Amino acid sequence: MVKKNRALGIHPLKGRDVGVLVLCAGSVIPMATLAQELPAGSTPTIEEVVVTGSRIKRDGFDAPTPVTVIGEETIEAAAPQNLADFVNDLPSVVGSQTPQNSNLSFSNGQAGINALNLRGLGTVRTLVLLDGRRSVPSSITGIVDINSVPQALVERVEIVTGGASAAYGSDAMSGVVNFILDKDFTGVEGELSGGQTGYGDDESWKASLTGGFGFADGRGHVLLNGEYANRAGIYGVPRDWNNEGWYIMNNPAYTPDGGLPQRLVVNNASFTAATLGGIILDTSLRGTTFGQDGVPRQFEYGSVVSPPWMQGGEWANNQFNNYNTLDQEVERTGLFGRVSYDVTDTLQVFGEFARNDAQTLSWQLQQFNVGNIAVRAGNPFIPSDIAAQMAAEGITQFTLGSMNGDVPTIAFDGTRVVTRYTAGLEGNFEFLDADWDWNAYYQRGVADSSETGFNIYSKTLFANALDAVTSPTTGEPVCRSTLTDPNNGCVPYNPMGLGVNSQAVLDYILGSPHRDQTFTQDVAAATVSGSPLDLWAGPLSIAAGIERREEKVSGSVDATSLTNGWFAGNYLPTFGKYHVAEAFVETLIPLVSDASWAQSLDLNAAFRRTDYSVSGLVSTWKIGATWQPIDDVRFRVTRSRDIRAPNLNELFAAGTANTNTVRDPFNNDQSVQYQGLRVGNTALKPEEADTLGIGFVVQPRFLEGFTASVDYYEVEIVDVIDGVGAQTIVDNCFAGGQEFCDAITRGIGPGGVSVITQIRLSPFNQEQMNARGVDLEASYQFGLDGLVSRLEGDMALRLLATRYLENTRDDGVSPPTDTVGSLSANGPPDWVYRATLSYQNDPLTVNLTGRGFTSGTYANNYIECTSGCPESSAFFPTINDNSLPGAFYLDASLSYRFAWNDIGWDAFLSIQNLTNEDPAIVPGGPAGLAFATPPTNPTLYDVLGTVYRVGVRMEF
Repeated sequence: MVKKNRALGIHPLKGRDVGVLVLCAGSVIPMATLAQELPAGSTPTIEEVVVTGSRIKRDGFDAPTPVTVIGEETIEAAAPQNLADFVNDLPSVVGSQTPQNSNLSFSNGQAGINALNLRGLGTVRTLVLLDGRRSVPSSITGIVDINSVPQALVERVEIVTGGASAAYGSDAMSGVVNFILDKDFTGVEGELSGGQTGYGDDESWKASLTGGFGFADGRGHVLLNGEYANRAGIYGVPRDWNNEGWYIMNNPAYTPDGGLPQRLVVNNASFTAATLGGIILDTSLRGTTFGQDGVPRQFEYGSVVSPPWMQGGEWANNQFNNYNTLDQEVERTGLFGRVSYDVTDTLQVFGEFARNDAQTLSWQLQQFNVGNIAVRAGNPFIPSDIAAQMAAEGITQFTLGSMNGDVPTIAFDGTRVVTRYTAGLEGNFEFLDADWDWNAYYQRGVADSSETGFNIYSKTLFANALDAVTSPTTGEPVCRSTLTDPNNGCVPYNPMGLGVNSQAVLDYILGSPHRDQTFTQDVAAATVSGSPLDLWAGPLSIAAGIERREEKVSGSVDATSLTNGWFAGNYLPTFGKYHVAEAFVETLIPLVSDASWAQSLDLNAAFRRTDYSVSGLVSTWKIGATWQPIDDVRFRVTRSRDIRAPNLNELFAAGTANTNTVRDPFNNDQSVQYQGLRVGNTALKPEEADTLGIGFVVQPRFLEGFTASVDYYEVEIVDVIDGVGAQTIVDNCFAGGQEFCDAITRGIGPGGVSVITQIRLSPFNQEQMNARGVDLEASYQFGLDGLVSRLEGDMALRLLATRYLENTRDDGVSPPTDTVGSLSANGPPDWVYRATLSYQNDPLTVNLTGRGFTSGTYANNYIECTSGCPESSAFFPTINDNSLPGAFYLDASLSYRFAWNDIGWDAFLSIQNLTNEDPAIVPGGPAGLAFATPPTNPTLYDVLGTVYRVGVRMEF
């Protein structure tokens, strides 16, 4: 049994060239440190290992697929409160889902999830493994919450940046992230750490305890781990950068041939379609707003007004983007247990149990009614002077927009309990004069998800409460419905003013939509690998396996959600299942060894046949080669066909509804509130991707300790499964697309105007996606005494960078747009990089990391101009400013190791965003929920500021 030295973060990989294998894979394991651990003149004991880029197990094999390996020592130096916080800083991971950017993922139940996104191709196209086994999904979309990984046990993270479906199955289109656990740990270790931002908020705590011991004279091994972590979250947005009123609004002076931009990026701006106490939007009463105790006054409009936005005036009084959380509150606990026993020298049985609980709490937004409240004459809550003016002018009703200031902020409580049971066998045998390794396992994963919304009004009860009249018997305000149904319990709601509604009113209209869902995954798999033949250039290696997987979802919701009766959080239960049966084979064929033109030339190929119960048979394959002409250089190339089958949500979604706004070109681009209805499509077929990777690795003999790699990739995905956005549907309907108009339901709004009330959003197989880029990695390790004999310690420099060249979607409807450099959404920047300089001189270790990305645009389809502008269009709008800055963040950490009472201690300090860089201002608008969200992109920019973490680890 091979042990690893946890104190030094060393995992002795096996191979004919350990340094090449480790560094080509991108490992951060210090080779100088490994050499120091070995007696002079000795050779390390080397065993066969499998790196995630291939299923082949063989000495010295370097797979043609690039693999980045992040070791435990590097993770511990960064001291993240959550492992996903570290992985998301890697250049090849961009656009991931985090608690900072998933705050409004309320109706779909995904708020608070940490889900990884390789290459910016979507979280659903990144396959997450745990010890090489598919992890149970945390939501109906199939994404895996990294919170469910037993983080204290992670020995290393292996990231395959390339198609890997032939080796690992569906969803590995952009790559694989494999979390490898330290299953052989012996002893006891623990950690206690805490942190907060430089603003004194978002306090966090983390505690873990791990124990491992042998039994039965070393034939058995027990591993136990418990972990608790808590992040307090940040309720509201208490940062100065949020207080300047930045939005994108339509230019009121724009005409198609006027030469001015259609859209304006402005500050000192605000929303005009609603105020906290309500504002009248039509008739001669337009601009009348209601304050404390319902006192009316005239709203002060700005100098530039383009409903629903304005610039100037009382903009500072009408901001609503503080009614959410800058960082969600997350509490999680984890338990993990593993027992293994060597029945014989060639057979081991093992069993694992893991349970991970995560709870997310957050504010969402203030409950809004954007110009859709009709107040009739005779409503007893209308102030007397307003009522008199209505009577004098014959006004029978007016339209009100309100943020419902008397209604508490919408809150969300989400819990996920992910439980995993695994039982398996592994061993080796001899057959045909060859040694074979095999393993088989059964895994059952269950994710119980519970989502609850708070302070959300029932649309029916709210409508009843709004329709207030004067009781003919008491003279008091009552609901009109009460006149015909005296016992209906309705309490009238006053939408005009602040502090004008009692708790009894809120108790009547507000409720809590709730959903319980269970995702179940059953997997049975077996693999075998060996080298049955010796060829002219070395042994032929082969791996083969079979797998059967079944995934299903079921759930229950409250009665009101079944009718989409809530303002938000209209959860619906989804029921569905599918199963997958597949088999694969992979081989490594050495073609040349020790020739004049090649030290080695190896061919790697894999094929997988998969049968989906819903979408039928598909085939995936990979073929690749590595060529090493001299010691210093290795070239690699791969070509693969990869697939992603539709997930449970895309197939069976029952029609979850959310509330949002769109810009309606049929009504002078007015912002209109609508309900979005997401439904599944069982006619979907799998996505198919063709992936090409070409690269090389350099390890010059004249510069000991230096390794660099460059890898080019291109991915073409056809039959992309996606839905058209709500605004795109409306714009294409306006352009004459009847199929888009069919997805829109209209009703009669205030004033008898036809308005959008519902938009149906369903996924389908679109045209294609194209992505291209270049990954660069370099590391250099050297002892300072090699520079100056009196200096002590070792230095290590590591650079990771990705140049994104293309990320284009073509839905067959809108013109294809390359999102590389589009920084307002989730388009990858042109360059993303991370460089770390480390100094180690036991017992002290110091790390300095610079990370960031380059500048870009709001959107690449915008046309920037201030005068002489061409005519704007729905697909290519003109705008006065289309530039966004990049970002550079500096992180630092140090640790000091010491012994006390026969216990090894490691005290550490970690500081992220050392210089407290604010995020770039990224305004939203003109449609959507820009008025309710902070003006930045939390997917790319750091929104928390400086974060300090201190802690101590112990081991004995």
